[in-house]
Amino acid sequence: MIKVSPSLLACDLSDIYREVADVENCGADMIHLDVMDGMFVTNISFGLPVIQSLRPKTNIVFDVHLMINEPQRYIERFITECGADIVTFHIEATSAPDLCIDIIKKHGKKVGLSVKPGTDISAVYPYLDRCDMILVMTVEPGYGGQAFMPEMVDKIKKLKKELVSRGLNCDIQVDGGINAQTAKLCVEAGANVLVAGSSVFKSADRKKAIDALR
Repeated sequence: MIKVSPSLLACDLSDIYREVADVENCGADMIHLDVMDGMFVTNISFGLPVIQSLRPKTNIVFDVHLMINEPQRYIERFITECGADIVTFHIEATSAPDLCIDIIKKHGKKVGLSVKPGTDISAVYPYLDRCDMILVMTVEPGYGGQAFMPEMVDKIKKLKKELVSRGLNCDIQVDGGINAQTAKLCVEAGANVLVAGSSVFKSADRKKAIDALR
């Protein structure tokens, strides 16, 4: 099953609640929340208070992507205070990936682990049996609206092959430059969770855009 997770980074942030409600009504499976600290990535986005304010207003799955250094400092708060359902952290951002996984699992939430374009996919292999989802970044993390990096398709294929060989049922998420055309390449390679920002939120017909991704 293909799941679509529109990235809130591309929405009208002055009307954030209505934007979430709109894509939920248009068939989004979850909402992707990019948290950036200005250190792991150069940009700064939104954090705990914004996500916390949204949680009582919607039941949609919160797919929280932490692009922050040493995420183990904040994971518990994103779960207990903000209602994160999936917490994804970067293998490059932490000295304690097992601790990050332990914290997420302790709260009964789904574990996501992400790799930047320059990181070999084998970096996540030691943790695959403890993860619910692997996020393959198809752009450099930190900014929305970037062009899809086609060379990441081989990374998705390699990951899918490893998961199959080990009999693991783990979602493969892609994020960056995802539209109807690039989504097809990613799905054919093995991805099943599509993060899409501009191609959904900037579309005149968001339901049509979400349907096209599937």
